[in-house]
Amino acid sequence: MASIYREIEIEAEPARVWDAICDVGAVHRRLAPGFVVDVRMEGDVRIVTFADGRVVPERIVGIDSTMRRMAYAAVGVPERKHHNASFQVFASGRSASRLVWITDVLPDTLAQTFADNMEKGLAVVKRELEQEGA
Repeated sequence: MASIYREIEIEAEPARVWDAICDVGAVHRRLAPGFVVDVRMEGDVRIVTFADGRVVPERIVGIDSTMRRMAYAAVGVPERKHHNASFQVFASGRSASRLVWITDVLPDTLAQTFADNMEKGLAVVKRELEQEGA
């Protein structure tokens, strides 16, 4: 199984970054607008529509406000044997955050595609959360 680890520094308070991460039904408005164009919730599954047209159902596995960690798993995506991921927010300096995104995916051949998409997504997240506080 491929594991992809990415982290970024965000010039925003950890509580504000966490608030956007744990608002799982508002990714398209609060976290990655433009990269994600729509989200709708069906129970504990969010249906995410990406700008490139992909639609991915993701079960929200857990939201831990104490650890500032949110985990999810893609469900019902035939080309993926397995896909789970988590975001975690850490304090970094006086008013900054470190956001860690870890994704595990099978088959391994999807690793580079996921890594590329994670980089694109994190660039949008960083820009959005830093602008929000400006």
